[in-house]
Amino acid sequence: MIITGILGSPRLHGKCSRLLQEVLNGAERHGADTQRIDLITCTIQHCRGCCRCMTTDPELKIGLCSLKDDMQNLLELYAQSDGYVLASPVYDVCITSLMKKFFERKLPLFYRPKDAYATISAPRTPCAFKKKAVMIVTGNCGDEYRELMGDPCFEMLESQLLVEQIETVEKQYVGGVENMTEDTFKEKLNTAFFAGKKLVECITAGSI
Repeated sequence: MIITGILGSPRLHGKCSRLLQEVLNGAERHGADTQRIDLITCTIQHCRGCCRCMTTDPELKIGLCSLKDDMQNLLELYAQSDGYVLASPVYDVCITSLMKKFFERKLPLFYRPKDAYATISAPRTPCAFKKKAVMIVTGNCGDEYRELMGDPCFEMLESQLLVEQIETVEKQYVGGVENMTEDTFKEKLNTAFFAGKKLVECITAGSI
């Protein structure tokens, strides 16, 4: 079992990063192999919207993109994974541009015939909801602002995963990170650790 963590924060040692790592630690402790993608360290160009990757060769597991950067390798890591941990801080009531750009460039994982206008692309390799995901969103606004700050981020991430037929099993909004005490943050890290445990358990149950 492979769990891939994807960090949408530009801060490699910030609270969002530490929470992501703790989910991966929990998954590892319960038998999973883990890998981590820090998007700020990757070269990812902006999607041009040509749709070539979606409309050519339906037999490919990953469609061909004309842009040459790190995305081909990242999509291969993504495609071989059984579960995901998606972590992003709230920037302007949304996920970061790093995370958004990554999701835009995941189009090669989908296929749509050229003549299928005004339809949603289908996953090239449907997951049948056996793959699972945990989401972490951090924000300076407190936990009481989850509906305003966290939920729009969760909805954007989850809408992508639903098309891929990936089930979200845990959503953790951690608010007030700017002024959070270390003791309180340790509690959040503990919750993240058990989210990793839950992720492994749900993937195992779905594979039976």
